[in-house]
Amino acid sequence: MSDSTDEPDVVGAAVVTVSSDSSLEEDDAGEAIVAAFETAGHEIVTRELIQRDHDNVQSKVSRLVDRDDADIVVTTGGTGVEPRDATLEAVRPLLDKDLPAFLDLFHALSYDERGTGIVSSRALGGISEGVPIFCLPNDCEAIRIACESIIVPEAQRLATLANGGTDTDEE
Repeated sequence: MSDSTDEPDVVGAAVVTVSSDSSLEEDDAGEAIVAAFETAGHEIVTRELIQRDHDNVQSKVSRLVDRDDADIVVTTGGTGVEPRDATLEAVRPLLDKDLPAFLDLFHALSYDERGTGIVSSRALGGISEGVPIFCLPNDCEAIRIACESIIVPEAQRLATLANGGTDTDEE
């Protein structure tokens, strides 16, 4: 993150789309994540599309957590209830800490806009080795809600706290 005291710290975001039947050119969900971070002045350090398979997802997210320039990792896709949806199962073992309030808030905001259809939509938030990770559905409306209302506004603060920094909101 930036050391400038005149501007808010820039967060380096790694964006991963989990899909077996898409391409980056057709990736509206990934583009929505990128747009939310870039609009807030943050940097996209990598954007990738990977196959929807447990080991592949776990390996990719683990490697992104190890990158020095990735302050936050956001995935989209593979979070549903179909048998081949395994993003949450792949990422959950990597987490040192859960962020249950993210899921509660995401569900509340999603219900207000989407109704009971959110029952089949799963998401996850947590910290792995000092890096916040969020796994989101492959749905532009869900991404807009999660990124614009929760993740992007909290990204810099979460990345700071996850690395042992202090919470300026509590001073």
